[in-house]
Amino acid sequence: MYGHLPKVPVAARKLKAAAKKALDARAYAYVAGGAGDEVTQRANEAAFEKWAVVPRVLRDVSSRDTSVELFGRRIPAPLLLGPVGALELVHAEADRAVARAAAATGVPMVFSNQASFPMEECAAVMGDSPRWFQLYWSTSDELVESLLSRAEASGCDAVVVTLDTTMLGWRPRDLDLGHLPFALGKGIAQYTSDPVFRRLVEARAAQAGPREPQPRPTPAAVRALVGMAKAWPGSFRDNLRSPLPRAAVETFLAIYSRPSITWDDLAWLRSRTRLPILLKGVLHPDDARQALDAGVDGIVVSTHGGRQVDRSISALDALPEVLGAVAGRVPVLLDSGIRSGADVFTAVALGATAVLLGRPFAWGLALGGADGVRQVIEDVVAEFDLTLGLTGHTAVDQLSPDVLRRV
Repeated sequence: MYGHLPKVPVAARKLKAAAKKALDARAYAYVAGGAGDEVTQRANEAAFEKWAVVPRVLRDVSSRDTSVELFGRRIPAPLLLGPVGALELVHAEADRAVARAAAATGVPMVFSNQASFPMEECAAVMGDSPRWFQLYWSTSDELVESLLSRAEASGCDAVVVTLDTTMLGWRPRDLDLGHLPFALGKGIAQYTSDPVFRRLVEARAAQAGPREPQPRPTPAAVRALVGMAKAWPGSFRDNLRSPLPRAAVETFLAIYSRPSITWDDLAWLRSRTRLPILLKGVLHPDDARQALDAGVDGIVVSTHGGRQVDRSISALDALPEVLGAVAGRVPVLLDSGIRSGADVFTAVALGATAVLLGRPFAWGLALGGADGVRQVIEDVVAEFDLTLGLTGHTAVDQLSPDVLRRV
């Protein structure tokens, strides 16, 4: 009646296209990009098109319940906001805006380990709304313990250990632009706010000898130094003269991830937190079985949004075998390729307990801040609710592979 239009485009492709126009080349490439020729990223989306829904009619669907229970908490839909790093590239309020949107909808947010604001600041705007924490397993055990302790103190319900990014994948879009946000001090707020990390930085700066002569500064180098100075706590003016901001970036790049972790290390992690532990990046059924043997509390089937291994099996194609190996003993979530409520429906019908949404909410953030994220969440949940009802169902637990047909 009043002529009000959505704050951001509703259709997934239009949302992405609008965000591309709004963002600079580096920001868009970082979020949109995948590994190699991006075959895995395309496969993640194409996998959903292999399944067709078979609607049923003449069923009373006037009252529907889209909620599910995860780790003792009832959430409004089988949907979480997955961890997306360096969100300051797309919006100044970054993770804080996402936290506000998540709290407004009741959908859990997974705090990124590579966030632009500390988890404590995001938790402060969320009230009692559910939140989880993503852990990148650092080479510093003391730092891992500190991050876990902070996650518990911030009210997180679970820890999602990212196993598919022990090394950064081959990402041509970023490489062509010579861009790594963490090297510019972006996306490292969980670290610069951590007392253990800051101590490691101070020790590195104190031990550093004279630096080799540097090339003549370029405008890009000046911008990089300014970014580093802004990322380090304290006076910006003082940070410009201090060795600590640069040492922080160097320390982060040296210790952020540990490629040497093995199944034997999970017992140590289990002993360091009371929170449920989920392993993210599981694609093989044998890995799922080994995860259960190690006592994990959940699994996230994920290709890291196609950002790590090109020509990997898609997450949705890997889901059935992982579910068969797990046999209902722990929740199995799906990440990678989710763009719409129809995608959520397909993943849940195939057996996923819930899904993690990634790029779409980042596009909403780029275009509309917290309001944009909120609309994307509400759009996905609304479409899921409609698909549930229009196919003759009234609750999530009624869904099974029987409602689908392989195309």
